[in-house]
Amino acid sequence: MKEQEGDYYLNIQTTGTQWIAEASLHHNRYEPTPYVHLKELFNRYPLEPDDGLVDFGCGKGRLNFYVHDRFGCRTTGIEMNTSFCNEAKHNLESYCLNSRRRSGRELIRFYCGMAQEYDIRLEDNVFYFFNPFSVQVFMKVVDNILKSAEAYPRKMDIILYYPSKDYINFLERNTAFELKETIDLPGVHKDPAEQFLIYRFTPED
Repeated sequence: MKEQEGDYYLNIQTTGTQWIAEASLHHNRYEPTPYVHLKELFNRYPLEPDDGLVDFGCGKGRLNFYVHDRFGCRTTGIEMNTSFCNEAKHNLESYCLNSRRRSGRELIRFYCGMAQEYDIRLEDNVFYFFNPFSVQVFMKVVDNILKSAEAYPRKMDIILYYPSKDYINFLERNTAFELKETIDLPGVHKDPAEQFLIYRFTPED
């Protein structure tokens, strides 16, 4: 699925790679995950209607709309850039013009703010990262996720796309998350880092 075709199907506008004014040592550029890679991921990793996916650094919301359209589950986008967040909210309005997607008004939400300040909710159990920020911020976010698990024990997954070695080292050396699955992406001359890693936290009985 080409990028423009995917946006047209969902009635949204998310294409392009853009640098943000707030980009700094700790925050990276906005670049949406290609639709063809989203399809590959969720063919191997289907979600259930009662899952709650959180996309940290959601940009204009592509992943949120794709997941809701395909699985009908709850999804939240976290974005520090107010311009992108406003575009995501505008996309939500156009996305929901299709009568089949009207439940998106209740099941899709966007939080404009810093990722480490987002309060993890009980229904949040899948967390997506496309290298949106430094490992220092990532550590704080994962700590919030694990604190939520202490308060409300449940199985939770972290999905890394183009996984950062710093993210991997932190998860494997300092947390109870364990690698569940590696999803390599097709391509003749692809970057070896072009893959998804899925880490799982399972609460003790």
